[in-house]
Amino acid sequence: MPKRLISIEFATLLYAMSYLPYVVITRMLATIADPALGRPLTGLEILPAMMITGALATYAFMLWSGWAKGVHRVRVAGLSLPFATKWTFWSGVFTALILVTVPLSYTFENVSVPFMQLLMRGDLLIIAPIVDSLFGRRVRWWSWTALVLVGIAMLVNFQARGGLGLPPIAIATIILYTFGYFGRLYIMSKVSKNDDPATLRRFFSEEKIVAFPIALIAMGSIALIGGTEQAREMAWGFTQIWGTPQLFYIAICGAMVCLTGVFSAIILLDGRENSFCVPLERTASILAGIAGSIILASWFGGKMPSSAEFMGAGVLIVALVILSLAPRHAARREMAKEAVSE
Repeated sequence: MPKRLISIEFATLLYAMSYLPYVVITRMLATIADPALGRPLTGLEILPAMMITGALATYAFMLWSGWAKGVHRVRVAGLSLPFATKWTFWSGVFTALILVTVPLSYTFENVSVPFMQLLMRGDLLIIAPIVDSLFGRRVRWWSWTALVLVGIAMLVNFQARGGLGLPPIAIATIILYTFGYFGRLYIMSKVSKNDDPATLRRFFSEEKIVAFPIALIAMGSIALIGGTEQAREMAWGFTQIWGTPQLFYIAICGAMVCLTGVFSAIILLDGRENSFCVPLERTASILAGIAGSIILASWFGGKMPSSAEFMGAGVLIVALVILSLAPRHAARREMAKEAVSE
């Protein structure tokens, strides 16, 4: 069996560490007033530059690391150009939805980061066993346990908030994000979930070759069509953001988009069932969101997470510990049984 790039547990830690500054900076940009504008930036104003810098960082990583060497190629006007297969193309389309909705989810007024994360990440924990079932993968007891624990955390926070109470754009964000991840998990399970590092590198690179251009074309089309306040904000983000001090911080977020994408791919393309891999990744992002909210409340005047959100984080830590330790214990028991039978 090919050797993994890094362990899934270490990738989960690195994912959380990369996600933390991404959450903090994006939330700061959307809540702290810009001196020149006299107001914070909106999510739609932030998005274009974040996607452009994220694309540049990701493509630079692909070239520097050599991950782009194994991608499929097509001939156009006598030139051999890197491109995607049918399946990685569609995964790139679904990933474009994720790339757009994730930063938006941190920018809604009066909607906390932990609450949005619980809703968006919790949906994925429901669809993970569905995807596993479609491909005949066994869902182990520890994966079901993690699903139940995260479900409890979602229910507690939902009740504490007194209902959903989200603006329409936030609801649309959750729906598009969940749809994007369902499609991406389905394709990953079909073509690349096999523990082969070469397959992982190729899938990641081909997916991102497609995802960033589609996301930028979609946003650019909205900005060009105009006619709405959202379109004007998007146009401002494409044309006016480049001369502002916020661009430096947006570029840092772009670099984190690259890093979280790399570590997320390592976790989700692990050969084990989605009901194991998805809770690991989702729990790491939720805990990073809780930590980010604490940092924002302690030093930047943000709102401290509620007791329900802290309770939810504690439940998720338990789920993460179970997912980390239970498979190893089961593997040791299997090895002991095999040794006895021999």
